[in-house]
Amino acid sequence: MTTPSEPGHARTDPSLSAIMSERRQLINLAYRLLGSLAEAEDVVQETYARWYAMSRQQQEAIESPGAWLTKVASRVCLDLLGSARARRERYVGEWIPEPLPDRVEWVNGRSGGTTADPADRVTLDESINMAFLVVLESMTPAERVAFILHDVFRYPFAEVAEIVGRTPAACRQLATSARRRIRASQAPATPTARQAGIVRDFKQAWEAKDIHALIGLLDPGATAITDGGGLVNAVLRPVEGSERIARYAIEIAGMVPDMTILERTVNGQPGLVAQQNGVIVTVMAFDVVSDRITRIWAVRNPDKLRPWTVGPQH
Repeated sequence: MTTPSEPGHARTDPSLSAIMSERRQLINLAYRLLGSLAEAEDVVQETYARWYAMSRQQQEAIESPGAWLTKVASRVCLDLLGSARARRERYVGEWIPEPLPDRVEWVNGRSGGTTADPADRVTLDESINMAFLVVLESMTPAERVAFILHDVFRYPFAEVAEIVGRTPAACRQLATSARRRIRASQAPATPTARQAGIVRDFKQAWEAKDIHALIGLLDPGATAITDGGGLVNAVLRPVEGSERIARYAIEIAGMVPDMTILERTVNGQPGLVAQQNGVIVTVMAFDVVSDRITRIWAVRNPDKLRPWTVGPQH
């Protein structure tokens, strides 16, 4: 897991290089807090704007610029999380966190763009798989910030308290509550190789339009959620049940005969992408429990597919 900046980092020279070296840490933190890479980048930009709005004397008075930047970015995220629920209520259809490609695919995919900065990459670990991010969405803003800062980034509760505006004891309770939510939602992990095999079987059954094979791969109580953001065609409510999901998949395959399905890593786990005319139009993440697919998240909102669509796909 990522670790916070060492105390006193860049104490003697809060120069551009020292300050910008914190960028990757801030992007990683903000993405986990917001579930959106676009918003995370905005938060980091705002954080640096506040740093450079200070005089050199004010900057030099800050003992640990890294800690200062983290505190500011976290507070900006906390404010955004507070208004996010109202924004999500206005969102057309279901809202799914923004999916991330594998690091190698990201570099290739973004090579034609203007932001191929390696600092933009998010470290892929268990704290960014789609199931984990979806559970984070159910937390209060304070719970989410306390949990991510302490359990993922290892910040002590005394520092978390300064950011959240609560006592260290209250922040400990927030993190405990968040941990309880995570545990309640998590099933025993399926080995990645086994997940990949099941996702591959799903792809092949989908391509073959084999409804019985699809139903067999899905848990009877499976749920499929699609996020189009009102910008492209997407089912506005979750599709529930293995048979309904299988029939919906077959229907899509019939409606889009030129669709190409490819295996890809999505948020660090086996997933699929659908291409039309060589352009990725859907990214799918899966939750696999006991050799059955229990949840499918299909992101079609083009605004959320930017890391997948900038530059040539390989």
